[in-house]
Parts: sequence; structure tokens; C-alpha cells
Amino acid sequence: MTPQERHDQLVDVTLRLLREHGRAVTTKQIAEAAGIAEGTIFRVVASKDELVDAALVRAFDHGAIFDRIAEIDPALDLRDRMVRLVSILQQRFRATFGLIRKVGMLGPPAHLHDSAEADAVRARLERACVELVGADAEHLSVEPGEMVHRLRLLTFAGSHEQVADGRLLSPEEIVDTVLTGLLAPAARPTCADPAAPVDPVGPAERATTPARPARPVREEASC
Repeated sequence: MTPQERHDQLVDVTLRLLREHGRAVTTKQIAEAAGIAEGTIFRVVASKDELVDAALVRAFDHGAIFDRIAEIDPALDLRDRMVRLVSILQQRFRATFGLIRKVGMLGPPAHLHDSAEADAVRARLERACVELVGADAEHLSVEPGEMVHRLRLLTFAGSHEQVADGRLLSPEEIVDTVLTGLLAPAARPTCADPAAPVDPVGPAERATTPARPARPVREEASC
């Protein structure tokens, strides 16, 4: 095993143990999990802290998520594609939330979250999600980017134990809420005309309000 391969192995093992033990993980535990002598660790890194820092950097790396999104079959219908996308995002969010909580962090490291590089990664992720919408964009009432934005917001909130009050949402629940809303089919409007007039006067007010002169009837397109 080359020095780089050994380093990568130790980083992977350390990340796995951080999720389980937090910063209390010991080099002895790392060595046992890696199947090496404890002294071998210090021929690769100078300290446990160096190994922990490298593991945290890897935890916030987005590389694998792009590969997983690219594997989603574009031939699936829109709902199934979005469910698979949300499953990937939700696994990422939950793993990140759990790690942050376990190691006592308030959030991702600033240099990994608030930087030009991080902005570029987020933009790339949005593009990957939007591309997954594909030709179904014509069936949306908003731009694909806006739909993806709302989907990610609900996925974030629905995957966080505290935000969701312990009632996490499934990928199917998240996607169905964004794509079709929560109204039962029978209660949904039969005409999705955003310009349709809304009567601001209720029944009680109408009874005491003088009738206005009738306006000319204008023909409207049917639903």
C-alpha cells in the first residue's frame, strides 16, 4: 500500500469512527479498525488531530453526490427521478447533521461553506438537479431552478431531527408535497388560472354593500 493509499484508508476509517464516537475516538481505535499497529498511524500523520481534520474535510466533499445523481435513470418519470434525487440529498443531509452533532460543531467549517469554491460546488449541484428535470420542465408552473430550490429546502428541513420535531419526512412525502401539494385530488382547482378574479367581499359584507353597476361581460377562455 502506497503512503497515499494508507493515508486515504486512515481518513476513511477515522471518518467512520467520528460518526460513532465523535472527537473522543482514539488512535488505538483507529488502528484496530484499520487493521494496523498504532505506531503506523504516526508514520502517515503527525497527530490524531491532523487525521480528524482530514476526515472532516472529506465528510464535506461533494464528489460522490454528483456521481450518484448522474446514475439516476433519465427515462424514469419525473416523480421517480425526484424521489431518487431527494433520497440522495437526504442521506447526505442526515449524515452531515449527525456528524456535526457528534463532533460538537455548530455547522460546516467556514472555509468549506463560505468560500468561492463552496459557491461553485453549490451552483454545480443546482445545475445537476435542474438537468434531472429535463423535458418535464414544461409541465411545471415555476422554473426548474425554483422547483429544485423548494425541493432542497423541504429536504433540508424534513431531514433535520430538531427542525422536523423528530418527524422526518420520507423522500416520497417531500416530492409529493412539492409536485402536487397537500390538497386531496377532489379539492384541487379545476382551472389553474392565476389571473382568475377573487371576490374580496364575503357574504355578510355583500348583504349590506350597495350593488355596483353591472360591467360588460367579457368572454374568457374555458379551463
